[in-house]
Amino acid sequence: MAGRVAASSASSDAVPMEVWLDPSCGCCKDWIAHMVANGFAPTVHETGNHAVRERLGMPVRYGSCHTALVGGYVLEGHVPAQDVRRLLQSRIQALGLAVPGMVVGSPGMDGAVYEGRSDPYEVLLVLKGGESRVYRAYR
Repeated sequence: MAGRVAASSASSDAVPMEVWLDPSCGCCKDWIAHMVANGFAPTVHETGNHAVRERLGMPVRYGSCHTALVGGYVLEGHVPAQDVRRLLQSRIQALGLAVPGMVVGSPGMDGAVYEGRSDPYEVLLVLKGGESRVYRAYR
């Protein structure tokens, strides 16, 4: 089952993206809300993300609870919208960006239930060969 998530403003310049997630995952839906609030227009596939992660070539070691595809780049996990925008503008040769795991304080993992906690994390630039380097660190 796929569906378009309505953007807060029906802007024609919203960036289309596809997201694969488990339908029972609340933090994935919170991340999608973060992306919509920042000008993205996701089509959501509530089918899980393991098979699509493999199909898109994202190594499992960078795995998280959802996988997205935007502008030809793969996103894995709770990647901040500002880093996605930076990647789309730079057009770096890479597979995409990843925030492995489910880091408290990252977009979608930052709700009231976490009581203001914010753990340090890194957004990784994943290269087409599977190697990575730090794209941005959040402390």
